[in-house]
Amino acid sequence: MKSLFLFFILLQTIFAKDFSVIINKPFNDALFDITQNYNRTISAIGYTKDHRSNKKTKTTYTNPYDFLAQQNGYVGKQIELVNLNLNGKILLEKTIPLEVFNQAVSILKTPEDGYLVGGYTQTGKMLIRKLDNKANVLFTKEFGTKNYNKMSKLVLLEDGSILAVGSSYTSRDSYDPIFSTGLGGSDIFVTKFSKDGYLLWSKKYGTKYDDTGIDAVETNNGSIMLIAQTKYDNKSYMTILHLTENGDKIWLKEYDSEEKTTPHRIIKTRDGNFIILLSQINALEKSQAKLFKIDMYKNIIIQRNIQTTYSTILTDIKEFSNGEFMAVGSVEDGINTDGLAMLLNRRLTMLTQEHFGGEKFDAFYALHILNNSKVVVAGIYTNNGSQESNMWITMLNKNCTMVKLTKTNKKLQTTKHYNLKTDNSLYKKLTTVFSKEIKKGTIKIDKNLTIILLDPRLYFDVGKYKLTKTQKIFLNKFSKKLIATLKEYESKIKFLEINGFTSSEWGRKDSFTSSYIKNAKLSLLRAYSTQTYIFKIQNQQTKKWLYEMLKGSGYSFGQTITHKGKEDKIHSRRVSFQIILK
Repeated sequence: MKSLFLFFILLQTIFAKDFSVIINKPFNDALFDITQNYNRTISAIGYTKDHRSNKKTKTTYTNPYDFLAQQNGYVGKQIELVNLNLNGKILLEKTIPLEVFNQAVSILKTPEDGYLVGGYTQTGKMLIRKLDNKANVLFTKEFGTKNYNKMSKLVLLEDGSILAVGSSYTSRDSYDPIFSTGLGGSDIFVTKFSKDGYLLWSKKYGTKYDDTGIDAVETNNGSIMLIAQTKYDNKSYMTILHLTENGDKIWLKEYDSEEKTTPHRIIKTRDGNFIILLSQINALEKSQAKLFKIDMYKNIIIQRNIQTTYSTILTDIKEFSNGEFMAVGSVEDGINTDGLAMLLNRRLTMLTQEHFGGEKFDAFYALHILNNSKVVVAGIYTNNGSQESNMWITMLNKNCTMVKLTKTNKKLQTTKHYNLKTDNSLYKKLTTVFSKEIKKGTIKIDKNLTIILLDPRLYFDVGKYKLTKTQKIFLNKFSKKLIATLKEYESKIKFLEINGFTSSEWGRKDSFTSSYIKNAKLSLLRAYSTQTYIFKIQNQQTKKWLYEMLKGSGYSFGQTITHKGKEDKIHSRRVSFQIILK
């Protein structure tokens, strides 16, 4: 029977279908960014081309140029939004016509479950479009200087405001006084909008050379870290800019290099620092990936060159909850170009990589880590024997292999119910180790291996996340007993999750969206302060064992404690501990 079962599993694996969705439309198409929706479906943004003339007119033209100008906006590139479920089934594919459109570069989720799409036009205007969850247009903003502008990235800030990052050529227009002079031939151009689409400020930055804004991220204190590319003569290097939330320059740092350098992405890590993804052309004229980890004071924490056999470019990177990273891009072996996925550890050392694609040009441009730790990737795929590119969406496992869809597993689980797994021997051991705490009513241990704090002195005050002296004394004794027990069952344990929660009264005067976001951050900070303290007080040997074991999560006010149908606000302001089994 066991052999028959294994044979059945083998057959399912052999005939399983890769999660690889290729959308083939006439002319060139591509996807440049991807995200997950609140209902766990996936959305990607890019462009498609339409060369059909749909605009009717009774006007008579005396030359072809006027006619072509009149037709503009009904031919050429258009915004393309694709929505699909976790089975790879396309739920929505919508082309959004726009006059003189050139390219969409970013897609962001709004608190209302809609989208913010960023791009730029053929006429040199930056563009933001806000869409509802059906891709209907709510508003469009075109902006920029009098000269040519190009957007690189759209960034959603914590308060719901929007940051557009790109470049602007020097303006000499007397009617454009803010940009009457430029720092170089091309400057970093940053614009901030309110969540309702009102322009808050536009500013230019850079060196005396040509600068292009590439990407930005918000820091823990609300300031902005921005990366740019600086060029002059035959040189190209990275520039990092630190701005206040109002766009005032704090510092600008040029990272000059003998190798031609192109920055691609900056992300904030869970420890509050930043990872920067670059590519450099080496002495053999091959592109190689390089990563920096820095803090907001210009200090380099890690600098890592990723040496690969072939020419490699990594364009996007995201962090898993355990501190590892996945990066995607492309790899060129001199014959063809393939999509590339790479797994990196906390020290930015490559653990594994995989190549994907056919015999032509294929590339990954962006990734998003799903709630179930799978990874969706957007890019471009070229069919064999074809000269036209197609939109491409794939789903990968954490080890960089492609997800397989079998007949017995057509639906991927969007939520992994860890609490369904338990271990009676571990549960009995924990109740024995913490018998005094349980008897006193300090803690409670459920059979699903959740440890709940009951003593009101271990809860947080409204809006607070810093640990009190009482909480630290408890965590000191509690964590050492818990960790010693977990080490005995090391082979069974995947990680220890510290979950932060809030009550609903903090920030209630704000809008629901603002209140939720504030409490989401507060719950994360409560988990983070607990996780940090527990880690710091351990000896060095335990820290080395613990650094891959600890995980922090925040639930905002999504799981408040109720008593007789009413919210128990005091008991809701808490952290809990969940032991996750393999």
